[in-house]
Amino acid sequence: MITHGNAIELLAGNSNKPLAEAIAKELKIDLSTAEVGKFSDGEISITLPNTVRGRDVFIIQSTSAPVNDNLMELLIMIDACKRASAGRITAVMPYFGYARQDRKARPRDPITAKLVADIITTAGADRVLTMDLHAAQIQGFFEIPVDHLYGAPLLARYFKNKMDENWVVVSPDVGSVGRARNLASRVDASLAIVDKRRPKANAIEVMNVIGDVKDKICLMVDDMIDTAGTICQGAEALVKNGAKEVYACCTHGVLSGPAMERITNSPIKQLAVLNTIDMPESVRSNPKIKVISVAKLIARAITMVYSDSSLSSIYED
Repeated sequence: MITHGNAIELLAGNSNKPLAEAIAKELKIDLSTAEVGKFSDGEISITLPNTVRGRDVFIIQSTSAPVNDNLMELLIMIDACKRASAGRITAVMPYFGYARQDRKARPRDPITAKLVADIITTAGADRVLTMDLHAAQIQGFFEIPVDHLYGAPLLARYFKNKMDENWVVVSPDVGSVGRARNLASRVDASLAIVDKRRPKANAIEVMNVIGDVKDKICLMVDDMIDTAGTICQGAEALVKNGAKEVYACCTHGVLSGPAMERITNSPIKQLAVLNTIDMPESVRSNPKIKVISVAKLIARAITMVYSDSSLSSIYED
């Protein structure tokens, strides 16, 4: 029995309108785009176009670049819905930013993932729907329910038909071994690991490769690719260790700074990314980039959340 509202209201901010429109198309409902403006001093002003009273509101907004603007848009939309008497508010965040600082690695470090979780909860969200958090334990930072979707099934489905016993799935670092093992099990491939040291943020030094990659076709997998230093240096290390070809894939294509130049000049034959983050046409049209849509998966999850159904079938796919 649905007790939280008599209709879905699908809202979108400015972070990833193409994905929001694709989700609305899958759901066969209209998308309401918030009217976003700015005061002369830069403060964000938001007006909701439709009534949300008593409705089950889903706000689609990735906190990607410009991160702070998109995060504030999300918070203000949540507040506007709460004050307009929405029945339930779900923050649909295909990409959850500020997730990389999820623990105190050094004295006096902040834990921004917990801070942002608290802010979203305080703003008035009743639940969060997100995908491939940088660390799975971030789900526990929220005091509200979190539905955590995974990109591995979509990436596995894309690569499976290309793969044979000559392929090996590679983790670009020790922290991504669980993610790489999950993908390897889905495509029946062996596993290798690039051992690296990170002397500072956005900089790595590859140490060695653990596992057999000689004369193999390697598929590197990560949750996000930002400046592409990790993935490109890892690809070079694999080639030096005898790999025949190198492919890469990730859920979140942040691709900031020198990322595209590095990928273009790297041994990577193709990089498959999910469209949790909106990418400019110059990136989407790059022959090395393959964009895979998550619209159908998120639409399916929204349907299940709205109907109070179990999401287990999504996780089992």
